Amino acid sequence: MTDDRSKEGNSRYPFLGAVSDAEKNFLSGRRERGADLESAVRFFLEFLRGFESLDFEQPCVTVFGSARFAEGHAYYELARALGGRLAEAGYAVMTGGGPGIMEAANRGAREAGGLSLGCNIRLPSEQQPNPYLDHFVEFEHFFVRKVVLVKYSCAFVVMPGGFGTLDEAFEVLTLIQTGKLDSFPVISMGGRFWQNMRDFVERSLIAEETISPKDIELMQAADTPEEAVEMIRAALD
Repeated sequence: MTDDRSKEGNSRYPFLGAVSDAEKNFLSGRRERGADLESAVRFFLEFLRGFESLDFEQPCVTVFGSARFAEGHAYYELARALGGRLAEAGYAVMTGGGPGIMEAANRGAREAGGLSLGCNIRLPSEQQPNPYLDHFVEFEHFFVRKVVLVKYSCAFVVMPGGFGTLDEAFEVLTLIQTGKLDSFPVISMGGRFWQNMRDFVERSLIAEETISPKDIELMQAADTPEEAVEMIRAALD
């Protein structure tokens, strides 16, 4: 595997450049056909860079969570312990590569001697690669990054987070619900944080019949890292 630590793009793919507004420009509305074709080439090269960079053999678990919880916070320490338990169980740990929960899970994996991976996203603030990554890839586009975070994993643990974490969690659940992704385990950790979300799903989505009652079981709750690892093992054996 190789790291992509350059803020100016990858020398093998100079077309990617260092265009911080690439995704914003693409989503700005209707453009001339040539501009959209140029974006399509950029997407392909970004996917290719990710596929070439992430080459490992052991099973992988992706941990989603907020960038905003600092060391010492209960959620940070929970994610750190989770990363360690996953590594001890033989799993590579992949995150979005940034600070907060992502850093904590990567840190736990590194401290336990496991493989620590990150798929970072270029943002104006808040998202610098954390220092506990054995290998990471840096992306311009959120949707390319999300595909890579899902593609390489056989299980997902969702910690407390904001819009980005919810987006990642519900995308995975939608892929499983619609049969686009195998029924890999999706595990929530964070106690009341996710119970509040479950209450909303039951009172609104299930009550209004926008999802089936069985769909809520696509994400299971775990209270401890040990319980999460056992749930993953049981689902994959």
